[in-house]
Amino acid sequence: MASPAGSVAGDNHQVDKQPKPKGRNRLSEVFSTYGLAVVFVLVLVVFSLLKPASFLSAANIGNILTSQSVTALLAFAVMMPLTTGRFDLSIGYHVGMAQVLVIGLQVNNNLSWPVAAAIVIVIGLVVGLVNGILVTRFKIDSFIATMGMGSLLYGVSNWYTDGQQIAGFDLPDSFTGITQVIGHVPLPAVYVGVVAIILWVILERLPAGRSLYVIGSNARAAELSGIGVARCVTATLIASGVLCALAGVVLASILRSGTPSVGPEYLLPAFAGSLLGATSIRPGRVNVGGTLLAILILAFSFSGVQQLGAPFYVEYFFNGGILIIAVALSVYAGIRRRKAAVAANT
Repeated sequence: MASPAGSVAGDNHQVDKQPKPKGRNRLSEVFSTYGLAVVFVLVLVVFSLLKPASFLSAANIGNILTSQSVTALLAFAVMMPLTTGRFDLSIGYHVGMAQVLVIGLQVNNNLSWPVAAAIVIVIGLVVGLVNGILVTRFKIDSFIATMGMGSLLYGVSNWYTDGQQIAGFDLPDSFTGITQVIGHVPLPAVYVGVVAIILWVILERLPAGRSLYVIGSNARAAELSGIGVARCVTATLIASGVLCALAGVVLASILRSGTPSVGPEYLLPAFAGSLLGATSIRPGRVNVGGTLLAILILAFSFSGVQQLGAPFYVEYFFNGGILIIAVALSVYAGIRRRKAAVAANT
Protein backbone atom coordinates (compact mmCIF):
# COMPACT_ATOMS: atom_id res chain seq x y z
CA MET A 1 0.00 0.00 0.00
CA ALA A 2 1.29 3.41 -0.84
CA SER A 3 1.93 5.72 2.01
CA PRO A 4 -0.03 8.94 2.29
CA ALA A 5 3.14 10.89 1.56
CA GLY A 6 3.75 8.85 -1.55
CA SER A 7 0.16 9.39 -2.60
CA VAL A 8 0.48 13.14 -2.21
CA ALA A 9 3.75 13.11 -4.13
CA GLY A 10 2.15 11.11 -6.89
CA ASP A 11 -0.82 13.48 -7.04
CA ASN A 12 1.49 16.49 -7.23
CA HIS A 13 3.47 14.81 -9.98
CA GLN A 14 0.28 14.28 -11.94
CA VAL A 15 -0.83 17.87 -11.36
CA ASP A 16 2.54 19.17 -12.62
CA LYS A 17 2.08 17.19 -15.80
CA GLN A 18 -1.29 18.73 -16.54
CA PRO A 19 -1.17 21.07 -19.53
CA LYS A 20 -1.12 24.77 -18.77
CA PRO A 21 -3.58 27.15 -20.39
CA LYS A 22 -1.34 28.16 -23.28
CA GLY A 23 -4.03 30.09 -25.11
CA ARG A 24 -4.43 32.61 -22.30
CA ASN A 25 -0.67 33.04 -21.93
CA ARG A 26 -0.25 33.50 -25.66
CA LEU A 27 -3.02 36.11 -25.77
CA SER A 28 -1.45 37.96 -22.85
CA GLU A 29 1.93 37.88 -24.55
CA VAL A 30 0.52 39.20 -27.83
CA PHE A 31 -1.31 42.03 -26.06
CA SER A 32 1.75 43.02 -24.03
CA THR A 33 3.85 43.06 -27.18
CA TYR A 34 1.46 44.89 -29.50
CA GLY A 35 -0.76 46.69 -26.98
CA LEU A 36 0.44 50.16 -27.94
CA ALA A 37 -0.19 49.46 -31.62
CA VAL A 38 -3.78 48.48 -30.76
CA VAL A 39 -4.20 51.61 -28.65
CA PHE A 40 -2.85 53.77 -31.48
CA VAL A 41 -5.35 52.31 -33.94
CA LEU A 42 -8.17 52.89 -31.46
CA VAL A 43 -7.09 56.52 -30.99
CA LEU A 44 -7.16 57.07 -34.75
CA VAL A 45 -10.58 55.42 -35.11
CA VAL A 46 -12.25 57.20 -32.17
CA PHE A 47 -11.09 60.72 -33.00
CA SER A 48 -11.69 60.18 -36.72
CA LEU A 49 -15.32 59.42 -35.91
CA LEU A 50 -15.59 62.40 -33.56
CA LYS A 51 -13.80 64.84 -35.89
CA PRO A 52 -14.01 63.32 -39.37
CA ALA A 53 -13.30 66.55 -41.26
CA SER A 54 -10.13 67.61 -39.50
CA PHE A 55 -8.47 64.91 -37.42
CA LEU A 56 -6.90 62.86 -40.22
CA SER A 57 -6.51 65.75 -42.64
CA ALA A 58 -3.14 66.11 -44.34
CA ALA A 59 -2.61 69.47 -42.64
CA ASN A 60 -3.25 68.10 -39.15
CA ILE A 61 -1.06 65.04 -39.66
CA GLY A 62 1.71 67.21 -41.08
CA ASN A 63 1.53 69.58 -38.12
CA ILE A 64 1.61 66.70 -35.64
CA LEU A 65 4.58 64.97 -37.26
CA THR A 66 6.51 68.24 -37.53
CA SER A 67 5.84 69.45 -33.99
CA GLN A 68 6.44 66.02 -32.41
CA SER A 69 9.70 65.38 -34.24
CA VAL A 70 11.60 67.25 -31.52
CA THR A 71 9.84 65.25 -28.80
CA ALA A 72 10.63 62.00 -30.62
CA LEU A 73 14.34 62.85 -30.94
CA LEU A 74 14.46 63.76 -27.26
CA ALA A 75 12.63 60.55 -26.34
CA PHE A 76 15.42 58.68 -28.13
CA ALA A 77 17.92 60.80 -26.18
CA VAL A 78 16.22 59.66 -22.96
CA MET A 79 16.04 56.07 -24.18
CA MET A 80 19.75 55.57 -24.81
CA PRO A 81 21.00 56.04 -21.21
CA LEU A 82 17.92 54.19 -19.94
CA THR A 83 19.13 51.06 -21.73
CA THR A 84 21.92 50.97 -19.14
CA GLY A 85 19.67 52.03 -16.25
CA ARG A 86 20.85 55.67 -16.25
CA PHE A 87 18.87 58.90 -16.52
CA ASP A 88 19.66 62.04 -18.50
CA LEU A 89 17.67 64.89 -16.95
CA SER A 90 19.64 67.54 -18.83
CA ILE A 91 17.87 66.99 -22.14
CA GLY A 92 15.32 69.79 -21.75
CA TYR A 93 17.89 72.45 -20.95
CA HIS A 94 20.28 70.96 -23.50
CA VAL A 95 17.85 71.25 -26.41
CA GLY A 96 17.05 74.79 -25.27
CA MET A 97 20.71 75.77 -25.33
CA ALA A 98 21.26 74.09 -28.70
CA GLN A 99 18.31 75.92 -30.21
CA VAL A 100 19.52 79.25 -28.86
CA LEU A 101 23.06 78.75 -30.13
CA VAL A 102 21.98 77.70 -33.64
CA ILE A 103 20.02 80.94 -34.00
CA GLY A 104 22.52 83.12 -32.15
CA LEU A 105 25.58 81.95 -34.07
CA GLN A 106 23.82 82.88 -37.29
CA VAL A 107 22.28 86.19 -36.17
CA ASN A 108 24.96 87.52 -33.80
CA ASN A 109 28.11 85.91 -35.22
CA ASN A 110 27.24 85.80 -38.93
CA LEU A 111 28.06 82.11 -39.28
CA SER A 112 26.44 79.97 -41.95
CA TRP A 113 23.82 77.56 -40.62
CA PRO A 114 25.82 74.39 -41.45
CA VAL A 115 28.76 75.74 -39.43
CA ALA A 116 26.46 76.78 -36.57
CA ALA A 117 24.77 73.37 -36.59
CA ALA A 118 28.13 71.57 -36.62
CA ILE A 119 29.36 73.62 -33.64
CA VAL A 120 26.19 72.84 -31.71
CA ILE A 121 26.46 69.11 -32.43
CA VAL A 122 30.10 69.09 -31.28
CA ILE A 123 29.04 70.90 -28.10
CA GLY A 124 26.33 68.27 -27.64
CA LEU A 125 28.93 65.54 -27.92
CA VAL A 126 31.11 67.28 -25.31
CA VAL A 127 28.17 67.73 -22.94
CA GLY A 128 27.37 64.03 -23.23
CA LEU A 129 31.01 63.13 -22.63
CA VAL A 130 31.15 65.29 -19.49
CA ASN A 131 27.96 63.65 -18.23
CA GLY A 132 29.54 60.26 -18.87
CA ILE A 133 32.70 61.18 -16.99
CA LEU A 134 30.72 62.48 -14.02
CA VAL A 135 28.68 59.28 -13.86
CA THR A 136 31.37 56.68 -14.55
CA ARG A 137 34.62 58.22 -13.29
CA PHE A 138 33.38 60.31 -10.39
CA LYS A 139 30.59 57.84 -9.53
CA ILE A 140 27.95 60.57 -9.26
CA ASP A 141 24.43 59.26 -9.60
CA SER A 142 23.17 59.98 -13.12
CA PHE A 143 20.05 61.62 -11.70
CA ILE A 144 22.12 64.21 -9.80
CA ALA A 145 24.90 64.65 -12.38
CA THR A 146 22.60 65.32 -15.33
CA MET A 147 20.27 67.51 -13.28
CA GLY A 148 23.24 69.66 -12.32
CA MET A 149 24.46 69.73 -15.91
CA GLY A 150 21.01 70.83 -17.06
CA SER A 151 21.07 73.76 -14.66
CA LEU A 152 24.50 74.78 -15.97
CA LEU A 153 23.27 74.61 -19.57
CA TYR A 154 20.26 76.74 -18.68
CA GLY A 155 22.63 79.28 -17.19
CA VAL A 156 24.68 79.30 -20.41
CA SER A 157 21.53 79.87 -22.47
CA ASN A 158 20.49 82.85 -20.36
CA TRP A 159 24.02 84.26 -20.28
CA TYR A 160 24.31 84.04 -24.06
CA THR A 161 20.95 85.68 -24.68
CA ASP A 162 20.91 87.95 -21.61
CA GLY A 163 17.56 86.37 -20.89
CA GLN A 164 16.07 87.75 -24.10
CA GLN A 165 14.70 86.12 -27.21
CA ILE A 166 16.91 86.16 -30.32
CA ALA A 167 14.74 86.96 -33.32
CA GLY A 168 15.75 85.23 -36.53
CA PHE A 169 14.39 87.69 -39.09
CA ASP A 170 17.15 87.17 -41.65
CA LEU A 171 17.64 83.42 -41.43
CA PRO A 172 18.45 81.88 -44.83
CA ASP A 173 15.79 79.90 -46.66
CA SER A 174 18.13 76.92 -46.77
CA PHE A 175 17.95 76.75 -42.96
CA THR A 176 14.22 77.23 -42.53
CA GLY A 177 13.70 74.81 -45.42
CA ILE A 178 15.13 71.83 -43.54
CA THR A 179 11.83 71.47 -41.66
CA GLN A 180 9.44 72.08 -44.55
CA VAL A 181 6.89 69.66 -45.95
CA ILE A 182 7.86 68.12 -49.28
CA GLY A 183 5.23 66.12 -51.13
CA HIS A 184 3.02 65.87 -48.00
CA VAL A 185 6.01 64.43 -46.07
CA PRO A 186 7.40 66.65 -43.27
CA LEU A 187 11.18 66.56 -43.39
CA PRO A 188 11.48 66.42 -39.56
CA ALA A 189 9.58 63.12 -39.65
CA VAL A 190 12.15 61.83 -42.14
CA TYR A 191 14.97 62.74 -39.75
CA VAL A 192 13.21 60.90 -36.94
CA GLY A 193 12.77 57.86 -39.19
CA VAL A 194 16.47 57.81 -40.11
CA VAL A 195 17.55 58.13 -36.47
CA ALA A 196 15.07 55.41 -35.46
CA ILE A 197 16.47 52.99 -38.03
CA ILE A 198 20.05 53.64 -36.91
CA LEU A 199 19.20 53.17 -33.23
CA TRP A 200 17.13 50.06 -33.98
CA VAL A 201 20.05 48.46 -35.82
CA ILE A 202 22.42 49.30 -32.95
CA LEU A 203 20.14 48.06 -30.18
CA GLU A 204 18.53 45.05 -31.86
CA ARG A 205 21.09 43.77 -34.37
CA LEU A 206 24.55 44.60 -33.02
CA PRO A 207 26.42 43.14 -30.03
CA ALA A 208 26.83 46.66 -28.65
CA GLY A 209 23.08 46.97 -28.19
CA ARG A 210 22.85 43.66 -26.37
CA SER A 211 25.67 44.79 -24.10
CA LEU A 212 23.72 47.91 -23.17
CA TYR A 213 20.67 45.89 -22.18
CA VAL A 214 22.82 43.49 -20.15
CA ILE A 215 24.26 46.46 -18.25
CA GLY A 216 20.76 47.79 -17.61
CA SER A 217 19.67 44.41 -16.30
CA ASN A 218 22.71 43.64 -14.13
CA ALA A 219 25.78 45.85 -14.27
CA ARG A 220 27.85 43.52 -12.09
CA ALA A 221 27.11 40.52 -14.30
CA ALA A 222 28.02 42.63 -17.32
CA GLU A 223 31.41 43.44 -15.77
CA LEU A 224 32.06 39.78 -15.03
CA SER A 225 31.20 39.00 -18.66
CA GLY A 226 33.93 41.36 -19.86
CA ILE A 227 31.68 44.21 -20.95
CA GLY A 228 33.18 47.67 -20.50
CA VAL A 229 30.40 49.16 -18.41
CA ALA A 230 31.93 52.62 -18.01
CA ARG A 231 32.64 52.86 -21.74
CA CYS A 232 29.13 51.79 -22.72
CA VAL A 233 27.41 54.10 -20.24
CA THR A 234 29.50 57.03 -21.45
CA ALA A 235 28.66 56.16 -25.05
CA THR A 236 24.92 56.28 -24.32
CA LEU A 237 25.23 59.67 -22.67
CA ILE A 238 27.25 60.96 -25.62
CA ALA A 239 24.53 59.67 -27.95
CA SER A 240 21.97 61.46 -25.80
CA GLY A 241 23.92 64.72 -26.08
CA VAL A 242 24.22 64.47 -29.86
CA LEU A 243 20.50 63.72 -30.20
CA CYS A 244 19.67 66.74 -28.03
CA ALA A 245 21.83 68.92 -30.28
CA LEU A 246 20.15 67.55 -33.40
CA ALA A 247 16.73 68.19 -31.84
CA GLY A 248 17.87 71.74 -31.08
CA VAL A 249 18.77 72.35 -34.72
CA VAL A 250 15.37 71.06 -35.85
CA LEU A 251 13.57 73.13 -33.19
CA ALA A 252 15.46 76.27 -34.21
CA SER A 253 14.43 75.79 -37.82
CA ILE A 254 10.79 75.33 -36.79
CA LEU A 255 10.59 78.29 -34.37
CA ARG A 256 13.01 80.59 -36.27
CA SER A 257 14.01 82.27 -33.02
CA GLY A 258 16.12 81.52 -29.98
CA THR A 259 14.30 81.33 -26.64
CA PRO A 260 16.18 80.10 -23.52
CA SER A 261 13.03 78.90 -21.74
CA VAL A 262 11.67 76.73 -24.55
CA GLY A 263 13.57 73.54 -23.72
CA PRO A 264 12.42 72.37 -20.27
CA GLU A 265 8.84 71.81 -21.44
CA TYR A 266 10.07 68.87 -23.54
CA LEU A 267 11.48 66.91 -20.59
CA LEU A 268 8.22 65.40 -19.36
CA PRO A 269 6.80 64.26 -22.73
CA ALA A 270 10.17 62.81 -23.75
CA PHE A 271 10.38 60.70 -20.60
CA ALA A 272 6.70 59.75 -20.89
CA GLY A 273 7.23 58.56 -24.47
CA SER A 274 10.35 56.56 -23.69
CA LEU A 275 8.95 54.88 -20.56
CA LEU A 276 5.55 54.20 -22.10
CA GLY A 277 7.37 52.64 -25.05
CA ALA A 278 9.01 50.18 -22.67
CA THR A 279 5.60 48.56 -22.11
CA SER A 280 5.27 47.34 -25.70
CA ILE A 281 7.18 45.69 -28.58
CA ARG A 282 9.92 44.67 -26.13
CA PRO A 283 7.96 44.72 -22.85
CA GLY A 284 10.09 45.48 -19.84
CA ARG A 285 12.84 47.38 -21.61
CA VAL A 286 13.07 50.63 -23.55
CA ASN A 287 13.08 50.14 -27.30
CA VAL A 288 12.86 52.13 -30.51
CA GLY A 289 9.57 50.78 -31.85
CA GLY A 290 7.74 51.19 -28.56
CA THR A 291 9.06 54.72 -28.12
CA LEU A 292 7.86 55.77 -31.57
CA LEU A 293 4.42 54.27 -30.95
CA ALA A 294 4.17 55.99 -27.58
CA ILE A 295 5.05 59.39 -29.07
CA LEU A 296 2.45 58.92 -31.82
CA ILE A 297 -0.22 57.93 -29.29
CA LEU A 298 0.51 60.95 -27.10
CA ALA A 299 0.60 63.33 -30.07
CA PHE A 300 -2.55 62.15 -31.83
CA SER A 301 -4.48 61.77 -28.56
CA PHE A 302 -3.71 65.29 -27.44
CA SER A 303 -4.47 66.66 -30.91
CA GLY A 304 -7.86 64.96 -30.80
CA VAL A 305 -8.58 66.27 -27.31
CA GLN A 306 -7.66 69.78 -28.44
CA GLN A 307 -9.97 69.57 -31.42
CA LEU A 308 -12.77 68.61 -29.05
CA GLY A 309 -12.25 71.92 -27.25
CA ALA A 310 -10.04 71.03 -24.28
CA PRO A 311 -8.08 73.97 -22.80
CA PHE A 312 -4.32 74.19 -23.29
CA TYR A 313 -3.42 73.22 -19.72
CA VAL A 314 -4.92 69.77 -20.20
CA GLU A 315 -1.62 68.85 -21.87
CA TYR A 316 0.16 69.02 -18.51
CA PHE A 317 -2.38 66.71 -16.85
CA PHE A 318 -2.17 64.45 -19.89
CA ASN A 319 1.63 64.15 -19.91
CA GLY A 320 1.88 63.84 -16.13
CA GLY A 321 -0.76 61.13 -15.96
CA ILE A 322 0.76 59.23 -18.86
CA LEU A 323 4.20 59.39 -17.23
CA ILE A 324 2.88 57.89 -13.98
CA ILE A 325 1.01 55.17 -15.85
CA ALA A 326 4.02 54.51 -18.07
CA VAL A 327 6.37 54.04 -15.13
CA ALA A 328 3.92 51.70 -13.40
CA LEU A 329 3.39 49.61 -16.55
CA SER A 330 7.11 49.59 -17.32
CA VAL A 331 7.94 48.29 -13.85
CA TYR A 332 5.19 45.67 -14.12
CA ALA A 333 6.43 44.56 -17.55
CA GLY A 334 9.97 44.30 -16.22
CA ILE A 335 8.81 42.10 -13.33
CA ARG A 336 6.90 39.84 -15.72
CA ARG A 337 9.92 39.63 -18.01
CA ARG A 338 12.20 38.56 -15.14
CA LYS A 339 9.66 35.99 -13.89
CA ALA A 340 9.36 34.57 -17.40
CA ALA A 341 13.14 34.31 -17.65
CA VAL A 342 13.35 32.52 -14.30
CA ALA A 343 10.54 30.15 -15.27
CA ALA A 344 12.26 29.35 -18.57
CA ASN A 345 15.49 28.42 -16.75
CA THR A 346 13.80 26.11 -14.23
